[in-house]
Amino acid sequence: MAEIRIRNTNERIQGDANVSEFLNNQNVIYEKWDMAKLPANLKEKFTLSDEEKAEILSVYDPEIRDLAARRGYQTWDIITLSEATPNLDELLKKFEDVHTHTEDEIRAIVGGRGIFIIKGSDDVGYFDVELEPGDIISVPENVAHFFTLMDNRQIVAVRLFIEKDGWIAYPYADPSFQKS
Repeated sequence: MAEIRIRNTNERIQGDANVSEFLNNQNVIYEKWDMAKLPANLKEKFTLSDEEKAEILSVYDPEIRDLAARRGYQTWDIITLSEATPNLDELLKKFEDVHTHTEDEIRAIVGGRGIFIIKGSDDVGYFDVELEPGDIISVPENVAHFFTLMDNRQIVAVRLFIEKDGWIAYPYADPSFQKS
């Protein structure tokens, strides 16, 4: 279950209904996938072969195609990050700069944990969305945000794209943003 921390007040929002309501008010889509569908041999596995990635995509094909039909996604893939990822720290630096995209950024977490830091409405400011397996989040286009890993530094996620070039970030300079 996702959990939200509002950075300005340190307030925490828990529970699927409360998280969904808060994110909906910030125009962020939040959904859940059934993690019981994932085969046991792929749970908590953070170094995946191409065949194992294809298996995950196959298991969640109906959910992926449903999202694609509703939101116009053209391509999708699996991203895995862990201590086994070459140059993990350099890669995370690329993700950890506040940026925007010309399409929404959607991730379906199927293993590990991660955090989206999103610029909310003026009355909210930046907030963290802590994600775990089964959580699906879509940050709207042109909304300042970034993604990073939790302390365990492991994640497996399905990424969906409208643009066939995939993940393209545009830096967003915001003097009000403070890393915590």
